[in-house]
Amino acid sequence: MSGTHEHDHAEAHEGPIKTPKQLIWAVAFAFVVPVIVIILLANYVTSSAKPAAGSGALDAESVATRIQPVGAIELKDLANPAAMKTGEQVYQAQCAACHTSGAAGAPKLGDAAAWGPRVGTGYEALLTSALKGKGAMGAQGGGDHSDFEIARAVVYMANQAGGKFAEPKAPAAAASAASN
Repeated sequence: MSGTHEHDHAEAHEGPIKTPKQLIWAVAFAFVVPVIVIILLANYVTSSAKPAAGSGALDAESVATRIQPVGAIELKDLANPAAMKTGEQVYQAQCAACHTSGAAGAPKLGDAAAWGPRVGTGYEALLTSALKGKGAMGAQGGGDHSDFEIARAVVYMANQAGGKFAEPKAPAAAASAASN
């Protein structure tokens, strides 16, 4: 019985490698497999044909969008007031969206009752409200139209409702350039 016990005890301390040939194979695989995995990973990382998981971040159009200038400058011909838009043109382009339907409490074009109190405050107050904004109306100054064009639109809308405002004078820079 002691012989069996010693035999079991000896097997419990042995590893899975029992022969020198098994040892050589284990060492070879322990070295070769990681080397092959590293080579395959390096090839994958350096290959140029990797899909970009649902992203077109490197497309020419995407790159051009990201590197475009933040701002832009648009030069207007302030020296020639005739080249600028009339009050009616500015109204149609900028103001009609709200002042035709009366959206957000905007007085409708030609509604003398709604415009009366506003016209009574005077041209300067109306122009300030248009340029800086008032109530639900956002500021119009510095937008698509010059302050002079906005002033023309203010006069146009006020006069359509019974106001008697004169057409605003050309800007000082335009007046001095026109005299040269």
